[in-house]
Amino acid sequence: MNTRKAMADSAANVPAGPSLLREKGIIKRFTDRYSESRGKAIIYSSAFLMIIAVVAITLFLTLQGLRSFVIDHLNIWNFLTGTEWYPDRASNPQFGAFPFIFGSVAVTLLAALLATPIAIGTAIFMAELANKWGQRIMQPVIEILVGIPSVVYGLIGLSVFVPLMRAHFGGSGFNLLAGALVVGIMILPTVASIAADSIRAVPDKLREASYAIGGTKWQTIWKVVIPAAGSSLMTAIVLGMSRAFGEALAVQMVIGNARNLPHSIFDPSATLTTIITLSMGNTTTGSVLNDALWSLGLILLAISYIFILIIRYLSRKRVV
Repeated sequence: MNTRKAMADSAANVPAGPSLLREKGIIKRFTDRYSESRGKAIIYSSAFLMIIAVVAITLFLTLQGLRSFVIDHLNIWNFLTGTEWYPDRASNPQFGAFPFIFGSVAVTLLAALLATPIAIGTAIFMAELANKWGQRIMQPVIEILVGIPSVVYGLIGLSVFVPLMRAHFGGSGFNLLAGALVVGIMILPTVASIAADSIRAVPDKLREASYAIGGTKWQTIWKVVIPAAGSSLMTAIVLGMSRAFGEALAVQMVIGNARNLPHSIFDPSATLTTIITLSMGNTTTGSVLNDALWSLGLILLAISYIFILIIRYLSRKRVV
């Protein structure tokens, strides 16, 4: 009798079967024939909204940027290659954007040259030389560098780099090199983080093959790992350059914002982003200067697309 009672109690404690769950409506909630459709609708709508946003921004900026040439009749070649920017002249105003295009490209390239060796070295340290404790130490450092606001980098550059430039190279201290140093520090965590992931993705069998034929640790890193991750490392560098190209506030604080074409890295300059942020608030919608600034924004967008195309090309060539 006691045995039957125990069995009955055990049966009572057994989880409810599918039929009982269905009767209680539990399974029905999860097997509703419309639930999967609703989920797909939400996901596809999210993706569609992203596409619409990109297309809308591109079309809007294109239409606004072409006003200078279609409505105001500025010569597009003179606009791109001209070296004088004097939009406030009462007679014969000049809209030459080449100094700003040159300044943006120069700051981006200099920042990449300064940041890449340090970033790649940090990535090798994290992924190859100190894989465990190096990751625990360097990852928080990278996250801190990413989280620092742009204005803080600009203030550091204004307080440290500009006085150093003034003391050692003369002039005001506001120059291309100061801007490149600030931006180089800003893109360090981006390049280092992606480069470390690229190096970790190299198959271990390549390292083992190098050790098997007598290669040292450094020879394996230099001759095997880095070449195998080469295209991925280039992707990291290009991503850092795209980040540098679009920076405005930090560069604006240290570069000098001169309208003239610089003759050296120690001369003040300006970039596309700095001239837009400095001038847009002083224009009226529909004016020639306002339309010209939108054209500068269109140039920024076009060069950003070039960076994206380069990244896509490098991604297809990846070995790992």
